[in-house]
Amino acid sequence: MARSYLPLNALRAFEASARHLSFTGAADELCVTQAAVSHQVKLLETQLKVPLFKRLPRGLMLTQEGERLLPVLNSAFDQMAHTLDRIGESGYRGVLHVGVVGTFAVGWLLPRLDDFQQQYPFIDLRLSTHNNRAELAAEGLDFAIRFGTGAWHGTAAQPLFPASLSVMCIPEIAARLNTPADVLGETWLRSYRADEWTEWLLAAGLPSSYPMTKSIVFDSSIAMVEAALQGAGVALAPPRMFPRQLSSGALVQPFNTAVSLGGYWLTRLQTRTETHAMACFRAWLLKATNA
Repeated sequence: MARSYLPLNALRAFEASARHLSFTGAADELCVTQAAVSHQVKLLETQLKVPLFKRLPRGLMLTQEGERLLPVLNSAFDQMAHTLDRIGESGYRGVLHVGVVGTFAVGWLLPRLDDFQQQYPFIDLRLSTHNNRAELAAEGLDFAIRFGTGAWHGTAAQPLFPASLSVMCIPEIAARLNTPADVLGETWLRSYRADEWTEWLLAAGLPSSYPMTKSIVFDSSIAMVEAALQGAGVALAPPRMFPRQLSSGALVQPFNTAVSLGGYWLTRLQTRTETHAMACFRAWLLKATNA
């Protein structure tokens, strides 16, 4: 099969720039000058006759064409690297890059990693955590595990399990919570979604309008629950992700009321071709979460 001319240096410069969203970051990685990287990317854009980046005052942003090209290059470069690594070695080894929302990573995935490694010793797992905002293409991720409704533009999403939210606090605070209405007198520990507490109050039979109470907003349920453990207030978080804190009695659920506003999902770019390592991880994860 005849191939079009492949400008490998330009493609490499684009792929590194897209991961860093910076010509300077790509230059540091490739050990060349920022001007050389910028020049190579410009040559590629000229050849393709489309812009691959939007040049911003503080970095770069991928265009639609750039978002289409990046996962193809990620996959191709990964496959070339894997093949080179395997020359002279026996057996298959795969590298898998997974971005995981921190709450899921700590509360569910990390305690089960040994099982995955036992079953798939030939897969090198590279984990990075995020606060539910993951850029699959820009970060070069094979998968991202996120919390939400499954609707992320340009991604294929498979549900893992729902994660209902419930009030959790230390026993000393729980002792003064006789009815759900008593939480109105406490400091609320919450995410950036203010509607979560509103939905929980409605589920508890309270009116949708209520007096304003003090609140602290967190971008991570891990930090929120740690604040609850320190006695800073009452947290609204998924109990399923904090079994150790609940089983030890460090935290308690003063009420049975729970509200479900989303769940955890395994996501990947729709344009990303699934590798053998990806298929193994997906199969293991779906089996483990449905066990």
